[in-house]
Amino acid sequence: MRLIIAEKPSLARAIADALPGSAKRQEGAMVCGDTTVTWCLGHLLEQAPPEAYDPADKQWRLDRLPIVPQQWKLMPRPKARGQLAVIRKLIKQATSVVHAGDPDREGQLLVQEVIEYMKYRGPVQRLLISDLNKPAVSRALAKLRSNIEYQPLFQAAQARSRADWLYGINLTRAWTLTGRQAGHDGVLSVGRVQTPVLGLIVRRDNAIRDFKPHPFYPLWVDLQVAQGQLRAWWAPKEHQPLDEQGRLIDRTPADALAAQLPGARGTLTTLDQQEKRQAPPLPYSLSALQVDAARRHGLSAQMVLDICQRLYEQHKLITYPRSDCRYLPEEHLALAQRSLSSACQNDDTLRQWLGGADFTLRSKAWNDKQVGAHHALAPTGKPADFSQLSATEGHVFRLIVRNVMAQFYRPLRTFEVKAEFTLLDEAFRARGQSILDHGWKPLFTTRDETPPLPPLTQGEACQALGAGVEEKETRPPEPFTDASLIKAMMNIGRYVDDPNVRRTLRDTDGLGTEATRAGIIETLVQRGYLVRQQKALRATKLGCALIAALPSAVSTPERTALWEQRLRAISEQQDDPGAFQQALLDDLRGLLTHSDAAKLRHSLQTAQGEAGGPAKRATKPRKSYPKRKSAGARKKTS
Repeated sequence: MRLIIAEKPSLARAIADALPGSAKRQEGAMVCGDTTVTWCLGHLLEQAPPEAYDPADKQWRLDRLPIVPQQWKLMPRPKARGQLAVIRKLIKQATSVVHAGDPDREGQLLVQEVIEYMKYRGPVQRLLISDLNKPAVSRALAKLRSNIEYQPLFQAAQARSRADWLYGINLTRAWTLTGRQAGHDGVLSVGRVQTPVLGLIVRRDNAIRDFKPHPFYPLWVDLQVAQGQLRAWWAPKEHQPLDEQGRLIDRTPADALAAQLPGARGTLTTLDQQEKRQAPPLPYSLSALQVDAARRHGLSAQMVLDICQRLYEQHKLITYPRSDCRYLPEEHLALAQRSLSSACQNDDTLRQWLGGADFTLRSKAWNDKQVGAHHALAPTGKPADFSQLSATEGHVFRLIVRNVMAQFYRPLRTFEVKAEFTLLDEAFRARGQSILDHGWKPLFTTRDETPPLPPLTQGEACQALGAGVEEKETRPPEPFTDASLIKAMMNIGRYVDDPNVRRTLRDTDGLGTEATRAGIIETLVQRGYLVRQQKALRATKLGCALIAALPSAVSTPERTALWEQRLRAISEQQDDPGAFQQALLDDLRGLLTHSDAAKLRHSLQTAQGEAGGPAKRATKPRKSYPKRKSAGARKKTS
């Protein structure tokens, strides 16, 4: 008997539907001839708590830290025992096993750890499915690979799981116990991704709170040129009173110059004119979609992830959504016209976009070299029944279709002009843009951002018609939203001061992964570290206090982003899991020496931030924490 173990029931059903014959249902599985398909329910296993290694660690004590298992143990999740029993029975009867986890690092871990937990020693093949429609699943079943090829991916995922346990368990216990000494009644959760994300928001909120606005004074001049008029802006010289952004902060010289300008004659001294071509935006990764859906439709990152899961599993309208890739396999190009035509047939907006597509075009999105375990989000080609979709599901589906459709539109062509005029020995700059070919732009926006300038010639004369000085005021940075926070997590190098580390981070996945970013934000809200104020995400007093009390290395992104880089290297057989864990332990021991009750007490007393506490859950009440018996290590701190 061949046993296929899927990551979740929806994937198992799709596999069973694509196998020959009709499937016979039994408890926890489906039988299709000599193949049985069973499933996990997400993670069936979890890292054992500290007391599973030593009963003395059931009680939280500083002198027991760091806790480091010598032989790692997994244990069944509370609700997983029934399905584990089904898999155990089936795997004993199997002559071969097929691993059908999702095509990513966690999907590799989730199923393989169950196979190894069952001590199965027979051959294991790997089934990679990113589209749940029957033809795509059939093609995947015909391309089984050896699971041995994915052992490095498993090792990276396992190293991540163990490292998260070491980091979260030890630092959470250390700062929670220190918090007790400082008078705080509750768990202070610390995690290698959640805490740097919280740090980003706390630092942004501090910058907003501490911001001191100051006025600045841009000067404009309206110029008559040979073929029209334009407005240019003064570029003050360095000896003028300027801020760090080069803005004039004393009005006096601007007023003096403005008074002299009317009627003054000058020359166009520098003219830069060029045609630019801009390729269409690439198809979406999950994070890129979360950014756009938040901006356009006000959806939280978690809402977008949940919608995508329904579009993938329930409606079968899109390919695997938890993807970090923005490229598509070259073999999909030949099928694109058919799949897009089918996907668009029940919606006026989509049909209109389809009508403008030119399927003889080929964009840079079709590139096998850029496609890894999974590819960009794309429609499967199944016609969408919009009567069965919620409004938000429809919005997200249209975005996904749009970005693939845009690959069959011409590039946006613009003519961009930068001009510098000299009058009264001072420089005045103007810029303009005219659109030569709208290309893909109407699918995204019809707004023209920069108006055109009249035709200009290098060296031509100009005359000032009038001038004026505006009074403006500097503005604080914007608070983080779901969109800007996801974007920050994707491009975390921008928030790193060390230029060498920033350079290293440029090519990594950033902070967290496609599958975890939305959950990290929701976890911080649930734990009372963040609150939502309309679209803004703001840190609470508790969140601000925790960041103030922790070593900066725990709350800044360098460590965890470099950690992700090492995990990627392990998955590519360029690093060793044992060396990675040893480096983490050395780091951890140093961090534990920084837990300081006096510092934490001071930060709890002086913290600024929004009022708020842990979000209420609709579950039966738990025992209060203050009793100094163990609260266990059940909380996942990632």
